[in-house]
This record gives sequence, structure tokens and C-alpha cells, in this order.
Amino acid sequence: MPGIILCGHGGFASGLEKAMLQIIGEQDDFIAIDFPAESTTQRLTQELETALEQLKQCDSVIFLTDILGGTPFRVSATLSQGRADREVITGTNLQLLLEMSLERDTLSRDDFRREALACGHRGLTSLTDELQRARCCETEDEGI
Repeated sequence: MPGIILCGHGGFASGLEKAMLQIIGEQDDFIAIDFPAESTTQRLTQELETALEQLKQCDSVIFLTDILGGTPFRVSATLSQGRADREVITGTNLQLLLEMSLERDTLSRDDFRREALACGHRGLTSLTDELQRARCCETEDEGI
């Protein structure tokens, strides 16, 4: 089962972790690391290296970060370069975190990446679109 390191700006990681705990409970091999404004790239690198050491028993590690190009993403990418056992996924939302935390023990690293992207996209929608989709499905079911 891959370990997960969730990392993002401000209280992103700890906030998502709290929501996850409320909804699905504590998860093994999961570490959340915030990157507050007063932190530095060097400090974040040290924290992520410590997290990797704590997850060394895992067959792989998935970094989930908040935004493409941000410091948490860039440091995670640097720590993953040339490592087949590490993956970086960015644009993390709660939908992605919950589904992937529950499914990760049955997926390869590549399958995890593909499923995570699909989960993230599923979690991004609007009420208008969901209502239209529901009406469309109801109409299809009513026809002869």
C-alpha cells in the first residue's frame, strides 16, 4: 500500500486531514504537512524528508499537493525525480483525498495516479450541472 504525504500552503494539509478524519477516520501511512507563510523551502524539504523516512516501509509514496508550481509541489517533485516508487499529484481536493485514501491498497502507483485524477475531476462540479445531469437521467428513464 502506498503511503500518502499531503502538503500545501497555509493550513491546507491539516484542514483536509481534519475533514478526512471526520468522514472516514484515521488512515495508516498518511502524513499531512502544512507550509505556513513563515516557513521556508529548506524547512519544508526537511519536513518532507522526515515524512519519507517515516513511510520507508511503504512500497511507494504519493505526494498530494495543492497547486501546480507552488513550493510544496516543487519540493515534492524534486524529492520524486528519478524515483519509480514516488508520484506527485497536484490540485488535490477533498473528493480525491477521501476516495484515494480508501482505494489505495488495491491500486498500483500508475492506477492510483489515473484514479486520483478522475476523482479530482468528479469532485469539481456545480449545482446547476448536477441538476441538469439529474434531469437528463430522469428524462431518459421515462421514455418509451
